[in-house]
Amino acid sequence: MSNNEEENDSLTLSPVWKSYLYQLQQEAPTAIAIPCCSNQEDTNKPHYFGDEYHGSISNQETKKLLQKDGHFLVRESGKSRGHHTLSLKFNGELKHYRLYFDGQFFVGEKKFDFLSDLVTDGLITMHLEIKAGDYIHLMCRAASYEQSPYFTLNERKRRTLSLGRNRPSFVQPISNDIHYDKAHVFRIQNFKGLHWCDFCGNFMWGIIAQGVRCEDCGLSAHRKCSEKIPADCCPDLKLLRGVFGVDLTTLNKAHGSTRIPFLVDMCVKEIERRGLCSEGIYRVSGLRDDVEALRVTFDRDGDKTDLGPSSWEDINVIAGVLKLYFRLLPIPLIAFQVYPLVMTAAKEPDENRRSQRIKDAVQLLPPAHYNSLKYLIFHLHRVAENKEKNKMSSLNLSTVWCPTLFPGPDLQEINSTGSIPDFHLEATCLDVMIRQPLLIFSSV
Repeated sequence: MSNNEEENDSLTLSPVWKSYLYQLQQEAPTAIAIPCCSNQEDTNKPHYFGDEYHGSISNQETKKLLQKDGHFLVRESGKSRGHHTLSLKFNGELKHYRLYFDGQFFVGEKKFDFLSDLVTDGLITMHLEIKAGDYIHLMCRAASYEQSPYFTLNERKRRTLSLGRNRPSFVQPISNDIHYDKAHVFRIQNFKGLHWCDFCGNFMWGIIAQGVRCEDCGLSAHRKCSEKIPADCCPDLKLLRGVFGVDLTTLNKAHGSTRIPFLVDMCVKEIERRGLCSEGIYRVSGLRDDVEALRVTFDRDGDKTDLGPSSWEDINVIAGVLKLYFRLLPIPLIAFQVYPLVMTAAKEPDENRRSQRIKDAVQLLPPAHYNSLKYLIFHLHRVAENKEKNKMSSLNLSTVWCPTLFPGPDLQEINSTGSIPDFHLEATCLDVMIRQPLLIFSSV
């Protein structure tokens, strides 16, 4: 392997975003309002409460009604008439909070338009405190700024910009020797969709006010993490954010559709236009500086990016950017909740049953993931059809692509054993998909 290939491998295989807290949030109890079944209308019921309002009921009655974790109701406070108590069940115990309303619901600093969001946010927070309290306490302290997603990804952008190639007209060349001393301007942010901290790489949990964002450069972080970030705000970089590292479902919600990401569509079409017969396509790496330059160009120009041979002669650069896009997804294309099902299916000894079980598992993917996977797999199938010329069979493609599309290995396990991750089952699964896309993605 050449030094260039090693550099690109380190660029694409190093984990950027950590999934632990995201997966814990997915496991948190679901908020379920317990409706009042009384036929007698409570004339004292405030207009901003719904069926979850039970009026004046005792602790004993509340205990009987809240049977499962996540169940909640609102009742009149026994000691303070005109005040209200939010009661919910979590971790097998009843919890009671004084509930306030001033146009929004709140029990603490955060304010919510909907009571169900308040309860959901609280359940998530309590679940993470129980399951990962020590982890959360240490994650900011243990994070290194020099190894943070913000520094490593933007350092490459700065280096690329300093080279001058495809530099935006509104951005001056940036020298590697320049040290910024502009302080970040952080503000509490209600992030729509799923977001990860640019400092520690961990998920920013909750429904609202999950973290802070710099008004000038767009850096997003947990509040505690933002306190460790030095004064190196570079406003020009805000203009080069928005394509890579965005969760697929969040991206689709922002556009109001389940369309294929434009970068994926553009790269696939260009590769099929002039790269299907290119020997070693997806295995051979493009020059790292060129891959980074194209990444910056996509971040700058979006779907107006020119991928033609006059701009990017080496098709391996475009292939490298496509792989990098999927590698930088916070939630991998084969999402966490489906991954165990796919791995179980790959162990099925009977080939026909294996294919069917893989199909069943894939159909459980979120729509944005399913549609993008389907589009990519049909593309890889067409690449494999030209294996006599490009030397990339379905198995070769599977071996190259599986570390990019599947959840990464447990880093603690790697560090303790020192062994190289074995993607045998993932490659087996991907090989089945590439060989049988019509079967795997059929609607029947």
